[in-house]
Amino acid sequence: MELPLLPTISTFFIILSAILVAIGWNLIRLGKIKAHQKTMIAAAVSAVLFFIMYISRTVFIGNTAFGGPDDLKMYYTVFLVFHIILATTGAVFGVITIHAGLKNLLVRHCKMGPITSVIWFFTAITGVAVYLLLYVFYKGGETTSVFKAILGM
Repeated sequence: MELPLLPTISTFFIILSAILVAIGWNLIRLGKIKAHQKTMIAAAVSAVLFFIMYISRTVFIGNTAFGGPDDLKMYYTVFLVFHIILATTGAVFGVITIHAGLKNLLVRHCKMGPITSVIWFFTAITGVAVYLLLYVFYKGGETTSVFKAILGM
């Protein structure tokens, strides 16, 4: 099986970001503030690298449509939309949480951090599932515009 290079690399960065968030969460529980800060910044950089690769691929190449059985396409689409909502929410919460941490707004940061982390974990898990459904379990469909790939239009 030959896996596509760019989606594989970008999925690696999303997995890396989730692992770094988990490590950062543990570091703050241990009171290691500086290590927590550095790890969470690395997690954010990893997520941004994913996003740059995803947007670049979308703009210059297109998105891969679901290539699995037609009777699963509706379920895949609902799952994909759920993932996109999670990812968007996680990204917005992530920016707010990081900003609060960097500005030393610790009450806000400490309230939002765990929520943001859990959303990001689910984003990473569903992102990996989308990758597996598109490229591993089934052969990817045609490369097309983002709207056609998501909605099958």
